[in-house]
Amino acid sequence: MPIYEYACQACGCEFSELILRGRDEEEVKCPSCGSEEKRRLISRVRFHLSESDRVDRYDPKARQDDGFYRDTRNIGLSAKKRMKEMGVNLGSGFEEKLEKARSSPSKFINEKD
Repeated sequence: MPIYEYACQACGCEFSELILRGRDEEEVKCPSCGSEEKRRLISRVRFHLSESDRVDRYDPKARQDDGFYRDTRNIGLSAKKRMKEMGVNLGSGFEEKLEKARSSPSKFINEKD
């Protein structure tokens, strides 16, 4: 079920609409002024990076925003980048610990082993 974004040609308002059937798009009106004169906008696109791409793109010297630290996928990214640069493989044990830390950081911190 696509959500399309529109710009009203009458007032310039930008809005989104859930379109369940193709003919529903004909009935879309601007929520601000009620005009039917609209044009569809190109929406922001998201894509998934593989773990190796994330490691390759990671720059440990770059300043990170708050969102970077809230994303548990970034736990261990610096260590993985350094290991790759040095040509070191710490094996599956390291990967398992890292996955545990990413899936439940607070639980991982409180573990004794």
